[in-house]
Amino acid sequence: MTGFSGPALIVGVVAALAAFLLWLLTYHGPWVVRTVKLWLFTTDHKRIGLMYIVTGIVFFFIGGIYATLIRTDLGFVQGLGLDPQTTLGITPEVYSVLFTMHGVLMVFMFIIPVLAGFGNYLVPSMIGSKEMALPRINAIAFWVIPPAGVILILSNANAGWTGYVPLSVQAPGNGIDLWILGLHILTVSSMLSSVNFLVTILKHRAPGVHYWNMPLFVWAMLINSVLLIFALPSLSIGLTMILSDRLLGTHLLAAANGTPLGGALLYQNVFWFFAHPEVYIMVLPAFGIVSTIIPKLARKDIFGYGAMAIALGVFAVLSFAVWEHHMFVTGISTNIRFVFMLATMAVAVPSAVKTFNWVATLWGGRIWMALPMWFCFAFITGFVIGGLSGVFLASIPVDYLYHGTYFVVAHFHYVILGGTLMAVFAGVYFYFPVITRRWYNQRLGQIHFVLTYVGVNVLLFPMFILGAEGMPRRVYTYLWAGNYQALNFISTIGAYILGIGQLVFAFNMVYSYYAGAPVTAPDPWGEELAVKMTGPIAAPRPLRVPTPVPTATPAELP
Repeated sequence: MTGFSGPALIVGVVAALAAFLLWLLTYHGPWVVRTVKLWLFTTDHKRIGLMYIVTGIVFFFIGGIYATLIRTDLGFVQGLGLDPQTTLGITPEVYSVLFTMHGVLMVFMFIIPVLAGFGNYLVPSMIGSKEMALPRINAIAFWVIPPAGVILILSNANAGWTGYVPLSVQAPGNGIDLWILGLHILTVSSMLSSVNFLVTILKHRAPGVHYWNMPLFVWAMLINSVLLIFALPSLSIGLTMILSDRLLGTHLLAAANGTPLGGALLYQNVFWFFAHPEVYIMVLPAFGIVSTIIPKLARKDIFGYGAMAIALGVFAVLSFAVWEHHMFVTGISTNIRFVFMLATMAVAVPSAVKTFNWVATLWGGRIWMALPMWFCFAFITGFVIGGLSGVFLASIPVDYLYHGTYFVVAHFHYVILGGTLMAVFAGVYFYFPVITRRWYNQRLGQIHFVLTYVGVNVLLFPMFILGAEGMPRRVYTYLWAGNYQALNFISTIGAYILGIGQLVFAFNMVYSYYAGAPVTAPDPWGEELAVKMTGPIAAPRPLRVPTPVPTATPAELP
């Protein structure tokens, strides 16, 4: 296969890391040995949480490279009338690899590990526990993730991140087999982590920390763990069926019941029974992060704590009752489609409860417009756009028009990029001064926010129009019809703006870790500071600053 490939990327990254490690060993050998031992064998939940977050961000950049190549092909190369095969070396097979690897790495190697990292770092402290219930299992759950990521990239799988049959069964070579191996390893990691979170939250709360005074982030991680435990076996079953058909010659999916269609529908049901709860798994901890930051920086208790906790639970229950809306166009019974349409529309109710409660928390607050709050606002707007477009797709007639088009791509990515990604950045900027005791560069942070927010919207909103005009998703090339070229060109500009913003973010984090202004207050967010990002501080008003919800004393953060 010519053109871009995962192994080439791996070789380049490994070569760069080897050169850097050689330089470190040459000039700082003893320090390197001590540091490697400290982090390699640690069972401390905070260190493990940080390794989760850093690993996820590394794979975020790798997955972003795949996405940038996809957008370059569709927007710049074909948008200007050039041939991607002669310009970039992107053949249909290479494009399929790019599409598959981008989806798999972003979902399984970025979002899930980063959110698990926040959970590892924060949950024990929030419930007054000194450590996770199973520290060694916690370490094992993390250390199997980097090898799984390498296996996924080396697989160069080309069946899409969904692995639909018959393509995944019939694909030649060992790429799909390696892809399945990597996902199985990640499944084991997530199951171990979920059991650990459940035991920690249920059995290791300090005296005085009850279910109805736990921080909402702890609620989100508790419900998230339950979702993973019930959803992941379905993914393992589907992947094992594919592997059995490929290696053992069975016909569990291939030509099931004598027709290929039967196997395709069976796999879709098994896969989406996992994958739609997975979408909520990628959002629930983000809800918890935002629900932690907004009250703190608005100087108010969260509005409607009980309703928020119940909404998280309802959100989780409904996530298992909507998977069939991915299959509205497959010819299933109208009665079944109607039930799943209603269940899908019902998801809007807990989503609206949380959104209105966040806004109500802000209302009347003494808001500190710090950088984390900027990203919380971005999260709310992105999640609202993604959610409302999901209500459109829940309607069966509308889904018939937009299914398999770029409208679906825009909807999903607004939830993940416009929602979860913004919450992740809010969490990083909120906890960076807490963890490192240094402030990040405020100006660079503002530039990162502007580039990210503008880039996400310029990247994704044209896709709504592309989908409405009928451009199919997952296509290597497209006809010169309508506004396809112009809209793809604009979307690709947004992708580059977004990418440049992430380079600013990476530089800011590394630079500020070593040279950032020191944090002088015990709580960096305890009061408004006279720093440039806030502007002139208004005259203080008498307003009660809420105490932490748990009555127990949490473990001190470093």
